[in-house]
Amino acid sequence: MSAPRNRRAGRPSEGVLTRDLILLTALKVLNRTGPDKFTMAALAGGLGVKPPALYHHVGRRGDILAGMREYVTAGIDTSVFSVLPWREAVAVWARSYRAAFAAHPYAIALLATLPVTGARRTLTMYEQTARGFREAGWPEDEVVNSIVALENFILGSALDAVAPADMFDAGDFAEEVPVFDAAVRARAWADRHASPADQAFEAGLAAMIDGLEARRKVLAAGA
Repeated sequence: MSAPRNRRAGRPSEGVLTRDLILLTALKVLNRTGPDKFTMAALAGGLGVKPPALYHHVGRRGDILAGMREYVTAGIDTSVFSVLPWREAVAVWARSYRAAFAAHPYAIALLATLPVTGARRTLTMYEQTARGFREAGWPEDEVVNSIVALENFILGSALDAVAPADMFDAGDFAEEVPVFDAAVRARAWADRHASPADQAFEAGLAAMIDGLEARRKVLAAGA
């Protein structure tokens, strides 16, 4: 049987659209177009349907964005908070968080400032993370501040993970910035088994965890 005339072969009809298909396609479209050109029309085009069909399955644009965030954050490992000491658990959580967003770097600009209202999986991720902090002795009013501080570092590191390898190449101006140029070259030779972005992330993560743990102890002593 030939494909219906109102759509091209290989494209889904409105009847076979599912929420999962729409959200997965949305991430693919976002990765291809970037946040500025990510529209409902672009998503509908990626699915081979008209925009009204999307609203029937996933609701408004905000609902689609919330669903996209859930797909991205599903890759964040929070199970470690129930089996590992806080320092080790935070390190595993942070690495998985970075990897999840590095796979969809455009999602950072589009989703990082989106309220979590309605994103059940994302809220569950935060619940498990917050429990890990509380069980490690963090004061309740410091839990969110600490998580957000880590998130700010992690999301910046996720962007760095997909930045060009020659990000800090001074080029023709190397002689004018000799100290910086030497430092860049020294980093390249420091660890041949890890990318510069990974080296920076691990150094920053260790510093963040050390600093937060020191702060927790100070707060506990004050309490």
